[in-house]
Amino acid sequence: MRLQPDLAALVVTEDALGPVRVLGGADASSMRFDPTRTVHAAMVALDAATLAPIGAGGASRSGGLPYIPGLLGFREVPVLARAFAQLPVKPDLILVDGHGIAHPKGLGVASHLGVVLDVPTIGVAKSVLRGQVEGALPDVPGARAPLVWKGRVLGMALRTRRGANPLYVSVGHRVSLETAIAWVERTLRGRRLPEPTRLAHEEAARVRLAAAAAAG
Repeated sequence: MRLQPDLAALVVTEDALGPVRVLGGADASSMRFDPTRTVHAAMVALDAATLAPIGAGGASRSGGLPYIPGLLGFREVPVLARAFAQLPVKPDLILVDGHGIAHPKGLGVASHLGVVLDVPTIGVAKSVLRGQVEGALPDVPGARAPLVWKGRVLGMALRTRRGANPLYVSVGHRVSLETAIAWVERTLRGRRLPEPTRLAHEEAARVRLAAAAAAG
């Protein structure tokens, strides 16, 4: 908790990225009350122009930090960093399944990961952690409404598919909110999740199954 403000102070909330030729997706999988405290993480790399997969990396780690609300980055980032190291091609921008600055301490897993790796990141979350959605959010793909806390816009609720719950997009590190939203929209393929985090989710499930098979 003492480290969080120092790390949050390092987050850059404006565009500080070059050409994006390779996109990354990041996701982690774990059980909240697993006594072994095992986290399975995956990273995928995609061609930014075609969204074709060009590489993947995975890692598992036991005995790390237990599940503590608000400290998820300290639990998941060490394993995500291992998965990142395994990628054959490093991404210029990573979409992370989780929050960026839309976090009680301004340091969700996307921001935490971006600072540790010094790579631009975008938070793509499925639920609200801090703030409230202000305004209407029609059931139309592309509809937006700001996620606001104490008068500050922390992110954007984005309807990506008709009939589906919105995603909550926020700045991770070294990107602006508008750039973050643009990349999320650009990587949708008619699904709720953008392609990088969707593929990372599938890869994390494979990592988890492989670890279970090796253990059993």
